[in-house]
Amino acid sequence: MRVFLDTNVVLDFLSDRVPFAEAAAGILALAERGRLQAFVAAHTITTIFYLISRDAGVEVARFALLDLFDLVEVVPVDRQRLLQALAMGGDDFEDAVQAVCAMAVEADFLVTRNPQDFPPITTEVILPEPFLAQFQTKEE
Repeated sequence: MRVFLDTNVVLDFLSDRVPFAEAAAGILALAERGRLQAFVAAHTITTIFYLISRDAGVEVARFALLDLFDLVEVVPVDRQRLLQALAMGGDDFEDAVQAVCAMAVEADFLVTRNPQDFPPITTEVILPEPFLAQFQTKEE
C-alpha cells in the first residue's frame, strides 16, 4: 500500500503534537515495519526543517529529518507538478501541490488532518485515525 502524508501529519509525529501524534506515529510505525510505503513532498521537508529548527534548534531539525528519511520516500516538486497544481484551481495551492504529488506516486491514500482543503483527486483523502482503522480492518 502506498500512502502519501501531508505536512501536518509528519509534523504531528516529529513534534509530538497532542492529541494528533499518536495516530501519526501509528502510520509511520507501519512504514517502519514495511507494512506500507510512505511518501512526502519535497517541500514538506523544507517546511518541517524550518518549523522544527525555529522551535527546537537546527540540530534537532537535522536529526528529525535524518530519522524521517528512514521512513518515507520524498516526491520531487518540479515545474510540471507546480503547473498541474495551479491548474487545479482552489484556494489552497500548497494542498494542491500535495495532491499532485500523491497522484504522481499513485498513492492509495493521502493522509491529512484537513481533507476539506484538498481539491477532488483520484487518491482517497483521509484523516489519520480513520486511515489506521481502515488499515487494521484490511489486515484482519
